[in-house]
Amino acid sequence: MNLSSISWWVWFVIVLVVIAIRDVFIQKKHTISHNFPIVGHLRYLLESIGPEMRQYFVANNREELPFNRIERGWIYASSKHENNYEGFGTDRDIYAIQHIFINNAMIPYKLQPNHPNLTDNTFLPCAKVIGLHHNRKKPFRPASVINVSAMSFGSLSAKAVESLNKGIKMADAYHNTGEGGLSPYHSYGGDVIFQIGTAYFGVRDDDGNFSMDKLVALVHNNPFVKAIEIKLSQGAKPGKGGVLPAAKITEEISKIRHVPLGKDVVSPPSHSAFDDIPGLVQFIEDIAEKTGLPVGIKAAIGKLDQWEQLADVIKTTGKGPDFITVDGGEGGTGAAPPSFADHVSLPWVYGFSDLYKLFLRRGLTEHIVFIGSGKLGFPAKAAMAFAMGVDCINVARESMMSIGCIQAQTCHTNRCPAGVATQSKWLQSGIDPTLKSVRLAQYFKTFRKEFIEITHAAGYEHPCQFTMSDIDVNVDDKNLSEELDKTYKYQKTVVPFTSMQDLKDCPYLGGKTKKESVAI
Repeated sequence: MNLSSISWWVWFVIVLVVIAIRDVFIQKKHTISHNFPIVGHLRYLLESIGPEMRQYFVANNREELPFNRIERGWIYASSKHENNYEGFGTDRDIYAIQHIFINNAMIPYKLQPNHPNLTDNTFLPCAKVIGLHHNRKKPFRPASVINVSAMSFGSLSAKAVESLNKGIKMADAYHNTGEGGLSPYHSYGGDVIFQIGTAYFGVRDDDGNFSMDKLVALVHNNPFVKAIEIKLSQGAKPGKGGVLPAAKITEEISKIRHVPLGKDVVSPPSHSAFDDIPGLVQFIEDIAEKTGLPVGIKAAIGKLDQWEQLADVIKTTGKGPDFITVDGGEGGTGAAPPSFADHVSLPWVYGFSDLYKLFLRRGLTEHIVFIGSGKLGFPAKAAMAFAMGVDCINVARESMMSIGCIQAQTCHTNRCPAGVATQSKWLQSGIDPTLKSVRLAQYFKTFRKEFIEITHAAGYEHPCQFTMSDIDVNVDDKNLSEELDKTYKYQKTVVPFTSMQDLKDCPYLGGKTKKESVAI
């Protein structure tokens, strides 16, 4: 080997070292290249030619699951405020089963002078007020129809939760804590829905039982908590408790959840605070009375007999949940055995339609706020959900992707390469919450802007006005496309909506007081 070849290798090594130093200590924009200096650049290179590689060698843009390349690309581009359009027409098979069509109006809805969307084209609050029907002390109208779904600190990293919370404050949305308790990273000023799971993390006594005193103190000390959600089950694994591996339990998580270090934390499949439907309703009412907050439930849908019983109790007593979050069997951020993830509970569209019809028959849909959760973080899918009776949607994996998730599907291993679903200090150190929070907010704002545009194209001012007949869905080869009301055999209840201006002036918007709401 001659001197010139040695000099070439020396310069090559120097360049690599300089790149590595830059990746780790200087640049904060790209988590992957920070966590994997030099090698990370190869990932971005391969990603840049990924669509071509898949198109010619692996799969097309619509084949990947759970989210395909087009879906992920739209979220990434939207969160970065980049061009999220596609050219030369759709590459989706529009004749495929379950493909949806939104029936546009001949003459779209036209904004009148002084309309709120003329000054803010992302302003889109929920049309209903949570807790108003049951006269809760602190009713709450979500200021956004899209919000962050339940994902616990512990399952997600501290910097991921911080990014989400700062982002929802910018987007004027709310942040569901998940069952892992309220952490400091949920406390950056955004509205929060506190979730109570079967293990009662954050509000449990030394024996692991629910503590009302701890919940009351938590609500009193954290006024940004606007509602309570009781988790009965989740889409990824209904009827099976959550598992947080010992490797992901830090001292901080141990303190927040009130659990020991060095042991897997397994949530029981059912609640110890109640045993039946009347007990659940009483639990809801006790929490609402003690905290003053609206209280709801979250569940994936399967058998309907106990839901029938719940609806009968609500009809008879006038008591019960202020909102119901319906999770889809499509699964989510929670890790689960394939037997659960693939087969237990109904997909969202089937589960929600079954449940909504059940409450519709008893005349109970008008005053319950229905929240949908199950791959609905795209404007067209949200339009279908609103046509079926949803009032808000929660998004989990879509939110994760907006802050850097690459769908590595290693959430349960503590080795998430993007630092989102890991407690590794090194892997999450590449997340810059200042940047990622902006991306979450931008994704939400882009979603709302496009959702409003679709709503106007259908001739409406607010998506709550969508009806079942506004959406067609491909059902089979004989009747290729049918309206939702013919497919699912019901018409949703008309939502009492007057105008967007009235929503803007609402005294309960975002849980604000009358005086505060005037300044919005």
